[in-house]
Amino acid sequence: MNCKYFGKCGSCTIYNIGYKDELLNKKNRVLTLLKPFGVDKLEVFHAHEAHYRARAEFRIWHNKEVASYAMGNMEKNGVVCIDNCPKVIEPIDKRMKPLIKIINNSPILREKLFSIEFLATNIDETLITMIYHKKLDENWQKKAKELEKELNCFIIGRSRKQKIILTQEFVTQKLSIDNQEYIYRYYENSFTQPNPAVNVKMIEWAIKQSQKIKNGDFLESYCGLGNFTIPISKYFNKLLATEISKLSIKSAKENCNLNKIDNIKFIRLSSEEMTQALNKKRVFRRLEGVDLDSYNFSTVLVDPPRAGLDNDTIKLISNISNIIYISCNPNTLARDLEILTQTHTIKDSAIFDQFPHTNHIECGVFLTQKS
Repeated sequence: MNCKYFGKCGSCTIYNIGYKDELLNKKNRVLTLLKPFGVDKLEVFHAHEAHYRARAEFRIWHNKEVASYAMGNMEKNGVVCIDNCPKVIEPIDKRMKPLIKIINNSPILREKLFSIEFLATNIDETLITMIYHKKLDENWQKKAKELEKELNCFIIGRSRKQKIILTQEFVTQKLSIDNQEYIYRYYENSFTQPNPAVNVKMIEWAIKQSQKIKNGDFLESYCGLGNFTIPISKYFNKLLATEISKLSIKSAKENCNLNKIDNIKFIRLSSEEMTQALNKKRVFRRLEGVDLDSYNFSTVLVDPPRAGLDNDTIKLISNISNIIYISCNPNTLARDLEILTQTHTIKDSAIFDQFPHTNHIECGVFLTQKS
């Protein structure tokens, strides 16, 4: 990726070596962490070097009566004003310059604008959230509605204790996964995987592990909007998936309906609460009508935040035959594997480069219970 802001913008911290070398460094870093657990090779899933990111957030920097996109600088003591970002996918890229031009020609849209967030999909649906330090009135709504029409997008306005949805608060994504098209509804302000192409590779890797099992029920923690759950559902009898976010659970249930899937129960529970429920330490009204004893879990998938898994969840999944662990932090993954490999053996492992030109890397390990 060629970017005129390399070395200035703090968003991309790896820019002075080629992408092949960057990938090799990431692979070796993860192999070093996983080597104590018997891992000596990794499947590597690379990204497009540019136009890969479907979510983006930019500060708005005001210089007199001119607004610009801005990112934190490399020294972390200021900002860099930018006019484009080669990381974002084409639906965002083609709207960035027209959007800032329209904003600069409209005092109503420009005044006290603090930041802009983009969420886009591969069918050219784009949601733009404009965040302000002022109350948004009818004049703003009128101008924003004109903007929405001109850019062929959906606009949301946010201010303190205020959220204005002009048309809708979600975009629709269509992904070809495992030779089948899946539809996802992505809501504003909820978690979505930022790199659509690599996300498909992650899901298909998890499906490959699931195809080795061919029986039983499936448990998932940190399921989000059903990103993994929905495509994996055809390989298991019944699925129970949990997530703490109300909005993600709402989206997951809608995505089930959109894809005509009826063997998944999405329940709003944290990982810790899920563990308490399955260990019968606590009864939750949110599980009313769900017979936990009817599930025969052969497989669990966990995709925790950077902090990794809590100890009780590790103990719980240690009793399940097959574990698919997706991690956004190789260090906490290695920490958790110190316990999980006491009962399980790593059978497959991979890295997924969702964030080129940064030190971040996603990992996947598939573990089976020792006999």
